[in-house]
Amino acid sequence: MSDSQAAEIVARTQNLLESIAAGDWDAYEKMCDTSLSCFEPEARGQLVHGMKFHQFYFDNLSHRMAVNTTMAAPHVRFPGKDVAIISYVRLQQRMGTDGTPSTGHWEETRVWEKRDGEWLHVHFHRSAAS
Repeated sequence: MSDSQAAEIVARTQNLLESIAAGDWDAYEKMCDTSLSCFEPEARGQLVHGMKFHQFYFDNLSHRMAVNTTMAAPHVRFPGKDVAIISYVRLQQRMGTDGTPSTGHWEETRVWEKRDGEWLHVHFHRSAAS
């Protein structure tokens, strides 16, 4: 696949991460397949299917503090013409209530599937970085 297609996946993933950081459910939902599956720390080792699990966090967590999200060393692969896999470390900077900045980090892999000319997020795996 071309560099421009890889750049499109990186940009799409950055938009997804920004929607998470901003608590923008509408934007997140538009980028995800309704059958989204994942392994993530909040799921306690369980494979989660669908959007309801994720919507709970959008609906109940405060996203009012400024957050900066960076993808460190994104790596994109195309195992097929309509499938993309991106792996990276997500760095998330925010200010604590005491005014002290902090950075969280997670190892993430996301799978995108192209349907009707649009990339949809269909699966991800997120782990606390070591």
